[in-house]
Amino acid sequence: MNSYSTLSEAVNDLQKRGYTTDFKLCDDGLECPMLELKLHPEHFEIVEVHHFDGMTDPADESIVYAIESLDGKIKGILINGYGIYSDSLSDEMIKKLKEHHT
Repeated sequence: MNSYSTLSEAVNDLQKRGYTTDFKLCDDGLECPMLELKLHPEHFEIVEVHHFDGMTDPADESIVYAIESLDGKIKGILINGYGIYSDSLSDEMIKKLKEHHT
């Protein structure tokens, strides 16, 4: 797996490798409003995770997830802050993210 120095370096490389869909968390999965697309936890895998620590501000800490649909047709990126899991997320979605948050 690649090692990146910055968040932007990770995002740029993942996009070059075909991870072009921008995902956002929703209550029971991931969504891409631009594509009117929604994936539930059982429909995707997290294939890479990259952690970035804020040098001076803990609010700058983030995680980049490389996501692929199980059918391999959709590849995208989810960027999320450390430990930020909304109370409105489903148990399945929280479990999926925490599996890769080490």
